[in-house]
Amino acid sequence: MTDKKEEFLKRPLYVFDLPHELLLTLQLKESSFQSAGQTEGANEAPAVVDAGKDKAENDPNGSSTACGLCNISFQGLADQRRHVKSDWHGYNLKQKLRGLTAVNEVDFEKLVGDLDESISGSDSSISEDEDDGSATKESTLSALLKKQARLHNTTDADVLPQKKKRGSGSPPLTWFSSPLLPSNMSLGAYRALFTNSEQQNPDLLDILRKKQLKPAQVKPIQNGSNGVPLPASMTGPNIFLCMIGGGHFAAMIVSLTPKMGKKATGIEERQAIVIAHKTFHRYTTRRKQGGSQSANDSAKGAAHSAGAGIRRYNEVALEAEVRALLSEWKELIAGSELLLVRATGTTNKRTLFGPYEGQVLRQNDPRVRSFPFSTRRATQAELMRAFVELTRMKVSEVDEAALAAAAVEEQRRSELATKSAINPSKPVVPKISKDEETALLHTSQIQALIRRSKAPAVISYISQNSISPDFIFHPPTTQANHHASTSLHLAASLNSPTVVLALLTKAGADPTTVNGEGKPPFDIAGDRATRDAFRVARSELGEDKWKWDAAHCPAPLSKAEAEEREASGRAESQKLEAEWRKAETERLERETIANGGGKSSGKTTGKALGVTERTGAELREQEGRGLTPEMRAKLERERRARAAEERMRRMASGGSGAGAGR
Repeated sequence: MTDKKEEFLKRPLYVFDLPHELLLTLQLKESSFQSAGQTEGANEAPAVVDAGKDKAENDPNGSSTACGLCNISFQGLADQRRHVKSDWHGYNLKQKLRGLTAVNEVDFEKLVGDLDESISGSDSSISEDEDDGSATKESTLSALLKKQARLHNTTDADVLPQKKKRGSGSPPLTWFSSPLLPSNMSLGAYRALFTNSEQQNPDLLDILRKKQLKPAQVKPIQNGSNGVPLPASMTGPNIFLCMIGGGHFAAMIVSLTPKMGKKATGIEERQAIVIAHKTFHRYTTRRKQGGSQSANDSAKGAAHSAGAGIRRYNEVALEAEVRALLSEWKELIAGSELLLVRATGTTNKRTLFGPYEGQVLRQNDPRVRSFPFSTRRATQAELMRAFVELTRMKVSEVDEAALAAAAVEEQRRSELATKSAINPSKPVVPKISKDEETALLHTSQIQALIRRSKAPAVISYISQNSISPDFIFHPPTTQANHHASTSLHLAASLNSPTVVLALLTKAGADPTTVNGEGKPPFDIAGDRATRDAFRVARSELGEDKWKWDAAHCPAPLSKAEAEEREASGRAESQKLEAEWRKAETERLERETIANGGGKSSGKTTGKALGVTERTGAELREQEGRGLTPEMRAKLERERRARAAEERMRRMASGGSGAGAGR
């Protein structure tokens, strides 16, 4: 069976050209594997990988993933991440939290279409330029949820529309099994490849077998011909793919009949036959702003800028170009089996589906359907990627027993969550024991005393409460207690030499105790005075008291030597400070002289350069600095009295001079 598996999966499996032996043994899977995809997102969908690739554990980059909540699969992890950020996924998360049913993409688009505001294209397309009429994700979801809250008040009514849409509630993939494959391996095909009547047919295997197509052989170019002749598959079945959004349009008609071609290495491979393709791009949306110009005009009024006029013109031109192309391809579109369209926003849908004269695409056409996976910006390469993803068989390897057990466990958890929501219970706070409470009290008291450098109080508290001098602070799991776990560690880290010396000589603290980082107290001391306290304690206690080398403590130092070292250090620092002050004073004097503010031996007839005379108001303000309001008022009265006396004296001297002149 392993050989058969390797033979079948050595290259990707094409839905319309499956190996004959595998096709004969296929069986429609009706087990819990398929029903798991229909359980409203309660269970995780199986991990899906492209056929012809290794297992997910061997090649994680090549694996495909799925969203069990929205019942949709993806080609890669990047597509899944974009889907998780979409409005559709966010809305289904809200539904699940409220205990309601998740909706599919068609139903979600209808719900959003009923709103007065439009939604961004994130539910079905991922593009750097936002799609038509985009708004913020939060405003879209909040508007939709508020509208439903107004309609249903506080009831738990289902938000699904009354009329069931095509494919509502069905998973995007139909799964098959085969005796030629391992029991835990299944093959999946997208339901979108089958018409509505074919999906309702219980004998889907016969339909799949009838859809098998033989690869077409491309004839070589004949001498004298004008080009490559069109393949005969143009008359066979084909599908129409179209994407529009953010000013980008891409359309393609691809034949379902593959052709066989050779790579550069000479290996034959299956290739798609593109009958027609076309792309357009017009500047219709402002980058990073989102929304078309017409949607912005409808919401905020017509803008009169040059850019707005260009965007309006480009919208009309893009609409005309797209409709002209659809009219040109009318016969090819009419002969297509399926029409896969991605058009988000009112303007984009109106461009394709009208109504307008000579309309080609119609929304009520049963062939029209959306892409059952996330898509990116509308380009020819993206259309081809979507075609390959759509027509490639998916391979899934899962343990169905584990899936069933997970479903039961999930159901049990949901029932417990429902019961807890009805009868919410208060969170249980773990109670601490009496010993833990006492340890917490001692920790807070000792730490507070050490931080205030109260050495006698620390020694007194330890002795009165019969606490070990190496008491471990509680709780030891905190960052602070992990670094300074004992009283001696805390005193050393706070650079408190008085407390360190008292703990060592009077309380009997062990200097070899290590903290949570494996360091003794001496290693976390931050200054020389604190380290000298350990050396003084070693001198006073003696070498036999503790293993001082294990405590990383240097040679002993007497108290007198320590005080002398401290005094010399203070003198040195004072000397350096005095020198700095002297140098700073000299610098200021030099700057004053350079600015013309120094003393001059001779008299100067003019004002010194750069020196401005102070006004009377400035002089009075300088004299009144530091005085109380009463003293300032008294000083002002005295100043005014002196001024009045001076005026009287001048008047008297002036009058006497005039009398003598007569």
